[in-house]
Amino acid sequence: MRPLLLRLDHFGSFRDPVDVDFSDVDYFALTGPTGAGKSTIIDALCFALYGTVPRWGRENVIAHALAPSVAAGKVALLFESDGRRYGVVRALVRDGKGTVRTKEARIDELAGGVPLGEAWEAVVRPLAEGEHVTAEVQRVTGLEYRFFTQCVVLPQGRFAEFLHAAPRERQDLLVQLLDADVYEAIRQRAVREEETARTSASLARDELGKLSGATAELEEQLDGRLSALRRLAATLDADLDLLRARESEIRRATRERAAVAERQEALAAPRMPDGVATLSSARRAAAEAVTSLLDEVATLEADEHEADEALAALGGRERPQAALTALDSRDRLTAQMESARAQARSAADSLESLRSALQEAESAMAEADRRRDRLRDAHAAADLASRLTPGDPCPVCLRPTPGENTPPRPTAPTGSAASGTPTAPATTAVAEDPRTGSHADAAVHAHAGAGASRVVVRAPGAAEIRAAEGALAAARKEAERARTAYAKGETSAGMYATQVTRLEAELAALPPAVDRAAVEGRLAAIGKAEAVAAEARTAVRAARSRLRQAQTEAERADRRAADAWRTLETARDRLLALGSHDDPPPPLARDDLHRAWTDLLAWRDEAARAATAALAERDEELAAATAGLSRERARLAERLREHEVPLPGEGTPEQLGAAVAGEVARVESRLERVREARERAAELAEELAAKEHAAKVAHELALRLRANAFERWLCAEALAVLVTTASGLLRELSDGQYELALSDRTEIEVIDHAEAGMRRSARTLSGGETFQAALALALALSDAVARGLDSIFLDEGFGTLDPATLDTVATTLERLAAGQERMVGVVTHVPALAERVPVRFEVRRDTKGSHVRKVGP
Repeated sequence: MRPLLLRLDHFGSFRDPVDVDFSDVDYFALTGPTGAGKSTIIDALCFALYGTVPRWGRENVIAHALAPSVAAGKVALLFESDGRRYGVVRALVRDGKGTVRTKEARIDELAGGVPLGEAWEAVVRPLAEGEHVTAEVQRVTGLEYRFFTQCVVLPQGRFAEFLHAAPRERQDLLVQLLDADVYEAIRQRAVREEETARTSASLARDELGKLSGATAELEEQLDGRLSALRRLAATLDADLDLLRARESEIRRATRERAAVAERQEALAAPRMPDGVATLSSARRAAAEAVTSLLDEVATLEADEHEADEALAALGGRERPQAALTALDSRDRLTAQMESARAQARSAADSLESLRSALQEAESAMAEADRRRDRLRDAHAAADLASRLTPGDPCPVCLRPTPGENTPPRPTAPTGSAASGTPTAPATTAVAEDPRTGSHADAAVHAHAGAGASRVVVRAPGAAEIRAAEGALAAARKEAERARTAYAKGETSAGMYATQVTRLEAELAALPPAVDRAAVEGRLAAIGKAEAVAAEARTAVRAARSRLRQAQTEAERADRRAADAWRTLETARDRLLALGSHDDPPPPLARDDLHRAWTDLLAWRDEAARAATAALAERDEELAAATAGLSRERARLAERLREHEVPLPGEGTPEQLGAAVAGEVARVESRLERVREARERAAELAEELAAKEHAAKVAHELALRLRANAFERWLCAEALAVLVTTASGLLRELSDGQYELALSDRTEIEVIDHAEAGMRRSARTLSGGETFQAALALALALSDAVARGLDSIFLDEGFGTLDPATLDTVATTLERLAAGQERMVGVVTHVPALAERVPVRFEVRRDTKGSHVRKVGP
């Protein structure tokens, strides 16, 4: 798998869309300060392929793909694998509850040779969508998720531990890194396979025990009995034909006896119907009654016609009845109109008196209202006068109030100076309080005069005012009563006037008056004619009813006679069909039904005696045939019992033949089952041996895998292969100076060719040499786990290396990139190392998120 183009859109710390183009680089570095987002690019590449990232912990956790403030994001990767180009896209969204979920996932095969900018649209065929994308990525790249995270991003520090670890620790690391715990799964599978094999063997053993009765002796016995039954079936046809002949003879005799018995039963069936002897006289009486009633009905119908004509001559009842109704309405309306007119005149007369009473009541109410107002004004003036102080402004005219000794104000004798009008002198009034008898001065100004005199004003008491108010209330009540009475009078007068007008209109609409006596006499004559006509119709209906009854009786007698003749003819035809042609039934006497029945029954009695004698002969013949059949059937049954053939209940030839054929088929079926059981027993024996052998093998495998020696042997073999591969890689990386080897104690040693092939412990290597050896081991493990890997990323902490070691690391990476046909990417924030990488992707981060810029050729 070789990445070509990575597109990030709001993924992790990258808030803006960004493309990382790997298409024209083989050796590059992801540089930038710690936390800038370098590892986020590797995370995006891993997430695009597998939908998860190792740094997030559990594989199903994707919440870290979006920043808390981001609602949606997308990652897309364009890569090549085995010479084909693919595109994988995963889109994420945050729902209303804040949960991050995958909105879209798909992988497509894309056309090769298309520019990267147009490659996304050049879809050759879609491969998978949704949850099936990860499985399709594993198929296309050949890498499972766990191998990808071990081989694409190499854990260098972990392999440095592996290089320096003790043998026991190295074995534990190998078990983990090489996924050697799969052998424990194999052991458990072997245990399950042993249990399954033993269960299958037990089932086969049980089934084999059930087939123990299928022996060769039983097969030989069934084969001999089948041969004997087949010989019996071959000679059975002649005996069955004889039985069939006997049965045919019995059926013929039975049919003949049945025919004689049927003739005897038919001869006994005819019976003369009841009333045949008196049927002719009854028919004659019914016909005479019908004729008499027809004459009676004709006479009564003539009387009815005459009564209807007399009624029609008088005319209908409608016109005189309508005239009489009009006369009654005229009289009633005339009386009602006279009464209404009288009531209207009375209402008009009373209305005038009611109007006068209303006027008097309203005048009294107005006078009471004026008296009450005068008393209230006087009471208010007296109360005001009692509270005035001489010299204060009057609340009415706003002038000063004079006292007893106040000299009169000089005024013009005959009016004001302007107008010359004489003015009344001012009067000093003393108000007397009727409750206390005290006096108080009050200024009573008469604006027409100039002098003042002393007067005494008496204020009305509360009782007098209440009496005036009571009188006013009574006057108002009386006025309201007068208004109500007057309104009722007006309503009654209007109602009576309207009623008179309506009655006059109805009276005018009536037809002119006629003679009541003549109308009533005509109605009486019509009623009498209607009664006569109704009586005639009743008589006609009664006569017709009697006629229908007589006709019904006559028809019933005719039907009885016809039925008796049909019964007679049917009985004679049946007897004629059953009787002998030499002695047929006598011909029928058509003129006398009773005589015809008597002749036929006499002939029947003679024929019945002959039929009884013939039936006895047929019974003797049938008994002889039945006895012969029983003898033949008993003889054949004895032969079948000799061959153990079960006999049916009745033992007809067909049933006996079917019994023999059924026994042959049953023995054949049993013989076939025995042969199949013997074959199945042989198969079960082979299967039992195979399952027992498989259980033994699985048991031995589980025992071998359970031992600790197997794990040590496996790790030792894997370590030897790993060190051999890593030694070749280290020789290339160190320009032939170093190789790796295993000591007798399975410790990793370094062979230094610069020191005449001296072997020394890997712990004596310098920092740069340790990096070379650890990288060789990492690449060897990658080749062992994933063959044909096209790209790797080294995420190594280079910041702690000294300049000399860092130079060795840089040189090693340059040789790795030059000597391997794969893309090499280095994640580092060390400038000295980054400067020696030909292509750099510089990652920086600000308040708007992470950004990436490609630097180099």
